Amino acid sequence: MRKRIVIALGGNAILQRGQRGTYEEQMRNVRKTARQIAEIILHNDYEVVITHGNGPQVGALLLHMDAGQQVYGIPAQPMDVAGAMTQGQIGYMIGQALMNELRKKGVEKPVATVVTQTVVERDDPAFQNPSKPVGPFYDEETAKRLAEEKGWTVVEDAGRGWRRVVPSPDPKGHVEAPVIQDLVEKGFIVIASGGGGVPVVEENGQLKGVEAVIDKDLAGEKLAEEVSADIFMILTDVNGAAVNYGKPDERWLGRVTVDELKRYYEEGHFRKGSMGPKVLAAIRFIEWGGERAVIASLDRAVEALEGKTGTQVLPL
Repeated sequence: MRKRIVIALGGNAILQRGQRGTYEEQMRNVRKTARQIAEIILHNDYEVVITHGNGPQVGALLLHMDAGQQVYGIPAQPMDVAGAMTQGQIGYMIGQALMNELRKKGVEKPVATVVTQTVVERDDPAFQNPSKPVGPFYDEETAKRLAEEKGWTVVEDAGRGWRRVVPSPDPKGHVEAPVIQDLVEKGFIVIASGGGGVPVVEENGQLKGVEAVIDKDLAGEKLAEEVSADIFMILTDVNGAAVNYGKPDERWLGRVTVDELKRYYEEGHFRKGSMGPKVLAAIRFIEWGGERAVIASLDRAVEALEGKTGTQVLPL
């Protein structure tokens, strides 16, 4: 029986550190990523669902809108709309690159991008404690003026200037889950929940977008549950998770049980803004009933899927 895998792509799959973010740069990176995914599909015959980050792209779009508003008076769109726009952008790039890569191998497989809404709860504590920096840097005077005008929360960011911070609520599921499930069952390669999805709340039976950022790995784990995935693989710029990271007794984790990993997580070994959500997503997937979760480097994806490298999280 064919196995089903959800692949969560880190930002380095689309934009490498130090790059400017031109379309050409991003497309070159996406093509390299597509080669890895195509190899997984062809050599292992997996059913594949893909999710991805969108942080740099949303940041750039917010800058574009900020400049457009200041110079030309073009109204800026809210963050949930920016998230939807970049889902479409990145989904188009990944979908096209993957179809082209498969065609080089003589394989025709349908690929579909689903612009996805992610349900969050209005009473999530994150809404009372915005913590995720987004958008451009401002001087203090401008930041505080914008906070007053727009109702933003702004903070000083490590001496680099002032930035807006938004909530990062926990994902509860995807509105489009039945559509995604149906496409996967029909043999489509699906790209969904990009950037964690567009955050929405339900009020009186109606959906409403909210200005927030959902962690894409936690949302990806929900997606893995919804499509009944066997394996959940998080691809990033390091080859796994480590305890005592950056210290003399640093130790990279290979095969690890979910209980052991959970203990390390509760001991605070993984930073909230980087490896922490990835580890939590892996724990949640195994506790849900997943067969295996993997955290590995993008350029070693095939080896990691074969269990030869990366952090391999297992039920027992």
